Amino acid sequence: MIHEDSPHRSATPGWLAVRLPVHALWLSLAVLAWFAIAAFAPRFGLLDWRAGLGFMVMTAGPLLLGLAVLVAALALALSLRSRPRGPWWKAALALAIPVIIGASLLQLRATAARVPPIHDVATDVVDPPQFSASTMALRDAAGANPLSPYNVPLGQLPAWQGRVEGAQAIQTHADLIGQHYGRLQPIPTGGRDPAQVYDAIVAAMADIGLRDIRRDPDAGIVEGVARTLAFGFRDDVVVRVRDGRIDLRSASRVGVSDLGYNAARLERLSRAIERRLATP
Repeated sequence: MIHEDSPHRSATPGWLAVRLPVHALWLSLAVLAWFAIAAFAPRFGLLDWRAGLGFMVMTAGPLLLGLAVLVAALALALSLRSRPRGPWWKAALALAIPVIIGASLLQLRATAARVPPIHDVATDVVDPPQFSASTMALRDAAGANPLSPYNVPLGQLPAWQGRVEGAQAIQTHADLIGQHYGRLQPIPTGGRDPAQVYDAIVAAMADIGLRDIRRDPDAGIVEGVARTLAFGFRDDVVVRVRDGRIDLRSASRVGVSDLGYNAARLERLSRAIERRLATP
């Protein structure tokens, strides 16, 4: 007769209950490193963003996450059942890492479904601020997205053909910006001296982290470049001063949907400009 406190209570080999959590943790850390390389190597020119986002994250990423979850869950179960217990906290940490990464990816997918599938946003949808010839040359050299007219339905634009359907296919940029980003409005200059206005815009752009800031009072614009932390995506920003108002525009160089980043950037820039204008 075998008593409950018998060493034969668990059929789990002790070495497996001890070693598998360790291996599971190393696997999860390797998966974490995989995603970190995918996200940050493109920013430093070590990897093309298409390989990082397309293959490493979208294609191989789910498979690696699934494997890490499976191994970690098995390790956790074995470590909790063994007597004495194995290093269950290592298995729990190994399980938490891919779960958190997977939840973050699902959150991004949910965001993509919620925001409009556009990558060009402006406060003036009838006559959006135009980028300078030098900025357009940089975009062309980088193979960037073409700037599409705001009054043409998405379904008629090459970049969106086959990507949108139903109501979205007949909506224009102007429709979608008004529907989703109606809070974006021009900023009145309040009769301030033009030099003060341009100084405020330049300072505000620097405040939110834009780079390569260039002002052209003759053209009535100030331009800058934003760069995302992950993948190093570059987005172009232009601010126009005309007829006593300040209009803003932000356009991504790559991608179809910007996940709402351009609108969020313009909100931050608007607040920064207003703060700078309010400063004596």
